[in-house]
Amino acid sequence: MKNSSSQQVAMRVSTVSIIVNLLLSLGKLLAGVIGHSGAMVSDAIHSASDVLSTFVVIAGVKISGKEADKEHCYGHERYECVASIILAAVLAGTGLGIGYAGIQKITNGNYGLLVIPETIALVAAVLSIIAKEAMYWYTRAAAKKINSSALMADAWHHRSDALSSIGSFIGILGARMGFPIMDPIASVVICLFILKASLEIFLDAVGKMTDESCDEEIEEQMKQVIASNAGVISLDEFRTRKFGSKVYVDVEIGVDRNLKFEEAHDIAEEIHEGIEKEFCDVKHCMVHANPVESKK
Repeated sequence: MKNSSSQQVAMRVSTVSIIVNLLLSLGKLLAGVIGHSGAMVSDAIHSASDVLSTFVVIAGVKISGKEADKEHCYGHERYECVASIILAAVLAGTGLGIGYAGIQKITNGNYGLLVIPETIALVAAVLSIIAKEAMYWYTRAAAKKINSSALMADAWHHRSDALSSIGSFIGILGARMGFPIMDPIASVVICLFILKASLEIFLDAVGKMTDESCDEEIEEQMKQVIASNAGVISLDEFRTRKFGSKVYVDVEIGVDRNLKFEEAHDIAEEIHEGIEKEFCDVKHCMVHANPVESKK
């Protein structure tokens, strides 16, 4: 269950993201228009889409942090995955729009009519690369801290914007060196980077919505915690499933059939508490004890 501190972290990062993206969008748009750079204008549109994406993140984190209720007795964590899928769709739409505009200019054929971008567009691209890469690492650190898939998707949105700014820089520089077609080519390259990021975000969200298992390394660590209990004779069944940003664990263990019911229950309870304490992403661990012959 997400606590209030996790939501506070997400809200703080999202607020910073909105402010930075608004300033960058306006700055890049002005630089693109004044500097006659289609790649920079495309980059500005990409940054503007980040603002919408951040509002989606805020909504997803807010809803996913709600307490379980009668209609959602397992909680609302998967709403964060829904937010990630919406982010992926917005990102893909932005990328396709930028790519389409670039391809139109390339296929037009009148390269001599393309305007050479001004220096201001080149400076804006450099500033954007620095700012967006910094936002990527800032948002990524917060996403890892609170294990938020929506916030991690927003971090990759920042990274895709940084990559698109690199594409803008190369395109603008190439155009200023006498190759005006480099500017629209940069827009197409930006499109490909954005589509790749949106696909990765989408696949990650789908995995968390379809009961995907934890990584093998994490599962092995959980099994070691179970095996460390002296009362466990065998591990009969072990399953994990992701539920949004959280994990459910189902375990069946073999215990000495001669133990009293209370003793077998205590062993199961120790494992239950041990897994949930050791792995903060585990929302609930269900342990069933099977009576077996003792190995002694």
